[in-house]
Amino acid sequence: MASTGPPQSLKRSDTSLTREGDQLIITPLGAGNEVGRSCVYMSYKGKTILFDCGIHPAYSGMAALPYFDEIDPSTIYPSMNGFHLDHAASLPYFLEKTTFKGRVFMTHATKAIYKLLLSDYVKVSKVSVEDMLYDEQDILRSMDKIESGNVLGAAMFMVDIAGVRVLYTGDYSCEEDLHLRATEIPQFSLDICIIESTYGVQLHQPRNVREKRFTNVIHSTISQGGCVLIPAFALGRAQELLLILDEYWSNHPELHSIPIYYASSLTKRCMAVYQTYINSMNERILNQFSNSNPFDFKHISPLKSIENFNDVGPSVVMASPNGLQSGLSRQLFEMWCSDKKNACVIPGYVVVGTLAKTIINEPKEVTLMNGLTAHINMQVHYISFSAHADFAQTSTFLKELMPPNIILVHGEANEMGRLKQKLITQFSDRNT
Repeated sequence: MASTGPPQSLKRSDTSLTREGDQLIITPLGAGNEVGRSCVYMSYKGKTILFDCGIHPAYSGMAALPYFDEIDPSTIYPSMNGFHLDHAASLPYFLEKTTFKGRVFMTHATKAIYKLLLSDYVKVSKVSVEDMLYDEQDILRSMDKIESGNVLGAAMFMVDIAGVRVLYTGDYSCEEDLHLRATEIPQFSLDICIIESTYGVQLHQPRNVREKRFTNVIHSTISQGGCVLIPAFALGRAQELLLILDEYWSNHPELHSIPIYYASSLTKRCMAVYQTYINSMNERILNQFSNSNPFDFKHISPLKSIENFNDVGPSVVMASPNGLQSGLSRQLFEMWCSDKKNACVIPGYVVVGTLAKTIINEPKEVTLMNGLTAHINMQVHYISFSAHADFAQTSTFLKELMPPNIILVHGEANEMGRLKQKLITQFSDRNT
């Protein structure tokens, strides 16, 4: 497994990474040339830190974990980032099943959401008892070991060891959306930036174009008597898309008889977390909240399970997980995939190896959970509202920071390689 030794140059002349023979070592234990199981190990001057501790959504059991056998857990102080499974879901295993004895840091909101999402992950995982990485009690015990910060959800981490400053971005976006603020540009000089490369050199469509495509596909499908499945994380992009749908339905009275369901066992608890941390959201939400609760949707109803669903006539259902691996989204997909009137809208990045990634390439048939095959006749649309930076955002972010050393993580090998070459060209006249 590759690791990076001491960078060759630093702009801050008062700092050296090879002082007294020490080396700053950064080793991706996951998300090195992939998206999934984010976990980046850093060691310098006798200090060791782990950024993120996720699982790979396309795998199960031990195969989904980062490569923990490359490190000594007893020496590490992890720092956490976002709450999604690919950033946090191996933490209970790491805290309860290894020799780790250190401290764990995440934001208050991340800690609250972490417990909800991981408890749900344990319940919906279709794996044998032998492949279960941990249980509900392990999650509860891990909560006692987590220390919290004071902002909503994902956060960047800046670590200073002996005068060397390292920024770990995690997942970020420089674009403000309907409820969250854009990423803040750090106001300090850096030596190293460890940055996501999910979208490589791709550019997102303008937001208004994506919203129009999204609502047009849904309106067209239900007008033809079809159903629309939107597989999404229970938290994060789901709230953004629900705001779009609720507003669109409010502006189109002819749709008021068509139900929209938010299918997640976490619905009420997730919304409670969002309402608790309302002050961390953008001005649009804060202004609206002074008059009414923006997350008290007028046209959207919760759906706890497939047993509570009356599958008669057109409907729109947003369900987790986003990769269609299991759970409600998978059940609905299998019910609807053979009917050409129906549609599936993939609203964000999906990991290689998941069913959602497979159907974007429009295969003629897929294997169902019972082992049988089914023809895919439904329309599949990929309209990204992903909270990951595209190339324009990555480029602008790095130009503002001008770090002497850049390390790319959280990207498929091809996308990461193309981004690397473009950044080398872009910064060819800089000391980077």
